Amino acid sequence: MSEYFLGDRKLGPLVTAMSAEASDMSGYLLMGLPGLAYFTGLCDVTWTAIGLIIGTYLNWLIVAKRLRNYSMVANNSITIPEYISNRFHDHSNVLKCLSSIFILIFFTVYVASCFVTCGKLFGIIFDVDYHIALLIGAVIVLLYTMMGGFLAVSTTDTIQALIMIFALTCVMLFGIQNAGGISNVIENAKQIPGFLSLSQTATPLLDNGSQMKGMFGEPTKYTLLNIISTMAWGLGYFGMPQVLIRFMAIRNAKEIKTSRIIAIIWVTISMGVAVFLGIMGRVIFPDAVDLSSQSLAENVFIKLSITLLPAFLAGLCLVGILAAAMSSADSYLLITASSIIQDIYKGIFNKNADDKLLIKLSKIVLVAVSIISILIAWDRNSVIFKVVSFAWAGFGATFGPIILFSLFWKRTTKEGAIVGIIFGGLMVFIWALLIKPIGGILGIYELLPAFIVGAVSIFIVSLFTKKPNATILEEFEKAKTL
Repeated sequence: MSEYFLGDRKLGPLVTAMSAEASDMSGYLLMGLPGLAYFTGLCDVTWTAIGLIIGTYLNWLIVAKRLRNYSMVANNSITIPEYISNRFHDHSNVLKCLSSIFILIFFTVYVASCFVTCGKLFGIIFDVDYHIALLIGAVIVLLYTMMGGFLAVSTTDTIQALIMIFALTCVMLFGIQNAGGISNVIENAKQIPGFLSLSQTATPLLDNGSQMKGMFGEPTKYTLLNIISTMAWGLGYFGMPQVLIRFMAIRNAKEIKTSRIIAIIWVTISMGVAVFLGIMGRVIFPDAVDLSSQSLAENVFIKLSITLLPAFLAGLCLVGILAAAMSSADSYLLITASSIIQDIYKGIFNKNADDKLLIKLSKIVLVAVSIISILIAWDRNSVIFKVVSFAWAGFGATFGPIILFSLFWKRTTKEGAIVGIIFGGLMVFIWALLIKPIGGILGIYELLPAFIVGAVSIFIVSLFTKKPNATILEEFEKAKTL
């Protein structure tokens, strides 16, 4: 099980870095980010990218080494729920159950966003029905995730990360040539009100609220609160299981610095190019009928590839989209299965279950989660960026605060951890579904208020509950100095 779910902590620095970032950068890198830039311009997507870059760097800098060491001290934990439970000596298994439930909920949504990407890609390339394309993509991802486990997922993710950055760079170079140079792209984009501003977003004029008329109205002001809210995407990294699990799996804590350098270079280049492609796509295809809504705008990378590149290169670049979706979906499926089987089934109901049985049950869970994700992704008009943003907020607010408190504040208690996970996770739903629609200053990204609520609740409850026992405090000091 340790090998299937954590690769026996054998990952080298390159695979650790590339697989962590590829599993994080799902279809929203090649479709979501360019689509948002194409639709509303530079402002919203740039502040999002800046927040993510900062979050990536800080996560590798302050969390990676400490979590890797603490997961070993905490009874050699191999999953995030197991680490949290072992860290606080929770013999009641409440923390395991809570963590696993939230992982199941948010990763099922996340996997659905990856399947939407596969469905859109196959549907356009082969001119087949979206739903057939969706099923093809889901089956491909499911099969190799079932066969290989964590090492196979991490290795393929590394290859897919290289494919993704190749695809982005290739389309960018051909696009610049077609558009008459970078300066020409910038000059044409300036003609759209607010399109290149970092304090305004362009406002597409929509027909019946969805289809674009090919024109823009007065730009919408982007306030300081909007900027803070959007940059809060970076907070999500502290709670991303698919990234945190790579920290736990690296073979040597001394190699984390090398991984950090590789990761930040990859993330900065890939997101910068993705944003530029959306801007360039607007210049090359200003009135494209098939990019007339936000959902369809996420096809801009596909349209650029097919229109501008020779057939063979276009095929390789479109593989980049599939790589983005697969590299994320496989990690999400595997972590979900590990949480249900390792943390709930074995941890609570059958402590003596052997590895053969557990791996067999894990594959059954993989199939079940895939089916649910397919049902969520069945709507062909799903906007990948919106689906990803909700799941991202969910993980960031549920696990981000408790991961940070567990690593850096020894006074954190089990009760504080329980309340923090519940309040952080639930606040994502409450804010996104009930408060955010009110608009105004309440229309901020749900991750920011939910993260704050989770952190504050951990702090307050920990202060008013019994101090952790001597054994827990000794483990904290051991992990800090390991």
